[in-house]
Amino acid sequence: MKHTSSTRAVPETSGVPRHIAIIMDGNGRWATKRFMPRVAGHAKGVETVRTVVEACALRGVEYLTLFAFSSENWRRPAEEVSVLMRLFMTALDREVSKMHVNGIRLKVVGDLSRFDLKLQQMIADAERKTADNKRLTVTVCANYGGRWDIMQAVGKMVAAYPGMANFTEEQLAPYLSMSYAPEPDLFIRTGGEKRISNYLLWQLAYTELFFTETYWPDFDAKALDEAILSYGSRERRFGRTSEQLLEPQKAS
Repeated sequence: MKHTSSTRAVPETSGVPRHIAIIMDGNGRWATKRFMPRVAGHAKGVETVRTVVEACALRGVEYLTLFAFSSENWRRPAEEVSVLMRLFMTALDREVSKMHVNGIRLKVVGDLSRFDLKLQQMIADAERKTADNKRLTVTVCANYGGRWDIMQAVGKMVAAYPGMANFTEEQLAPYLSMSYAPEPDLFIRTGGEKRISNYLLWQLAYTELFFTETYWPDFDAKALDEAILSYGSRERRFGRTSEQLLEPQKAS
């Protein structure tokens, strides 16, 4: 399916966001506040993922994109990175069959070449198994960075159009890692930080941003509803005036 860029045309909107993107922040701090090791927070965060996936499916959200591991997260202590990788593998092993039964498609985007070969194979198997599911597409961004995404897309585009000097957004779009999804309507970051942190830089051009102090392990269906309610109260103009939004839409 071709998805229109919000900088080139005005996408359709509704009270429930079609695509929600989340930075799941605050796992380590959640654990530290409870005098637990940081890895305990990450383990609890996996449970929250399950809760939020179920809640999005029930509310009619079509795409949910989760920032699991950024290209900058390799800078963390080696032990923590190792635990995160093991959690990723365990979650794939436990959750993919349940997702498949519930009609959920799983996609993993990012530079997967740095991951263990077994993990790469598990990701490929999970994507293949759930490929035809339509209810909700869950994308996990792993070893992902927004600048990496743009640069790898530019490289592929240039290779596809040898000798060309000027390009359009439409020519770049198919090579972005999330070309299969519409741009996010709502971005949520938990944990109190108010940054995008190199996440979906191209795709967030007109996304509504929602920041919450709640740590990711405490983020639940009620917290999701608060974010969706905030989204529904906003005026999405995409460069137009408020008056234009009141005008009857012309039939296409």
